[in-house]
Amino acid sequence: MMPPTNTRSPLTSNSADRTLADLKAGNIRFREGRSTAKHWQVSESVRPQNPKAIILSCSDARVPAEIIFDQGPGDLFAIRVAGNIAASSQIASIEFAATQFGTPLVIVLGHTGCGAITATLRALNHKESPLPGHISEIVDHIAPNIASLVGPNPIEITEVLADQCMKANIRASIDQLQQTSEPLSELTKSDDLTICGAFYDLSTGEVSFID
Repeated sequence: MMPPTNTRSPLTSNSADRTLADLKAGNIRFREGRSTAKHWQVSESVRPQNPKAIILSCSDARVPAEIIFDQGPGDLFAIRVAGNIAASSQIASIEFAATQFGTPLVIVLGHTGCGAITATLRALNHKESPLPGHISEIVDHIAPNIASLVGPNPIEITEVLADQCMKANIRASIDQLQQTSEPLSELTKSDDLTICGAFYDLSTGEVSFID
């Protein structure tokens, strides 16, 4: 049985704006080498969770959300999947956190140098042999989000193109969250939930936010 839905009060919960400011400050500390000490021991992490933000990010090993935002155990409800796609299981996980914990902020977090984006570009370019196993499911999910940037004919896969596709994929995931999830749609309409996009630059460590 699901736990009762958390009824959030503006007086008792952090707003999305305050949370966003906190995460931005954490990323600055991370980039400047001033990350604060965290207590990750079991005794500290068994407290009831009350995450301040939900992060849908890529599974890339170089993009650990808690570290790049300088957060500790229980601070982030982190969902990681290649290409930060919003498939049904990811949407369900976000719905759970938003409705059960009253978490006010969802960030769809992509990154530069994303292998899932590159694999999809190669598939669209017809330069890649069929992908093994279930990897093609990730590519099939991303392809419609970036097809308009590629066109019908093979083109050179540049860093600029890959970054454009990464941002388009972030926006598409946001659209999917807002348009295919009734609980999330209702929360955003009532201003109880903010959904935004961001990307992590592997070369600088900076998280930049997009509309």
